[in-house]
Amino acid sequence: MKKRNKVLLGALLLMLTFCICFPIWVAVTGAFSSQWELEQNLAPVFGSGEGSADWSWLPAAPTLKSLVEVLLDSPGFFVMFWNSVLISVCILAGQLLVDVAAAWALAQFPLRGKGLILNFYIVLMLMPFQVLMFPQYLVLKDLHLLDTLGAVILPAVFSTLPVFILHRFFKAVPPEILEAARLDGAGELRIFWQIGIPMGAPGILSVCILTFLDSWNMIEQPMTYLKTRSLWPLSLFLPEIGMEEMGVGFAAAFLMLVPALLLFLGCQEQLEQGIAMSGGKD
Repeated sequence: MKKRNKVLLGALLLMLTFCICFPIWVAVTGAFSSQWELEQNLAPVFGSGEGSADWSWLPAAPTLKSLVEVLLDSPGFFVMFWNSVLISVCILAGQLLVDVAAAWALAQFPLRGKGLILNFYIVLMLMPFQVLMFPQYLVLKDLHLLDTLGAVILPAVFSTLPVFILHRFFKAVPPEILEAARLDGAGELRIFWQIGIPMGAPGILSVCILTFLDSWNMIEQPMTYLKTRSLWPLSLFLPEIGMEEMGVGFAAAFLMLVPALLLFLGCQEQLEQGIAMSGGKD
């Protein structure tokens, strides 16, 4: 019976793995496929053909034409690429400055009502962007930040998820260590810098990875707050792709996937350890 359950569980996990990896494989193989092959396989999806869509595991005639066109003949791609880099870096830097300190204060300072504040953070964390979109729009409008990169960066800097994750790490710092540091004459800022940050390093690294991945792939926020095309991130380059530019679309999707995929593969172990430790702290 146990062996049968293991087989069923393995089959289920294999199916889930296939469902997750198949879109990535489509993006990779599509980037190296010729335009005529893409049109032939995906014409029914775009309403210009009959029957059902088809996809080959490997391109029938591999080519680098689409990648070359994106890298050499699409200046708009690089503008959006660097906009994505700027947005992601600024959000990451802002969260490191704001959310790390906020998590430490909620974890270690005797603040009144901090339990209520944490519950409020959790509620905000569970709310989708669509719920907060209109209030954020009004605030950003009053701040005259609409149609600027600040409209995308500022709300993300005050994200609640990093505070929730880091609070668990900082809460687990033994109070004996903090008390000993205070007896030795260390101030609160020094304790935070020399004790809190090193002991919370796994959580901070996990937050950095999650923040970059989320910022790199965000689409609803820039679509809502940015109207000027020169300010768009790379995520808004893809929805414009049509039937005639399908090869360019797959190439752009592949190039957008590369930084996030490399970061995830390179830091997968640290990310898993950080999330596991966050869930296991009391």
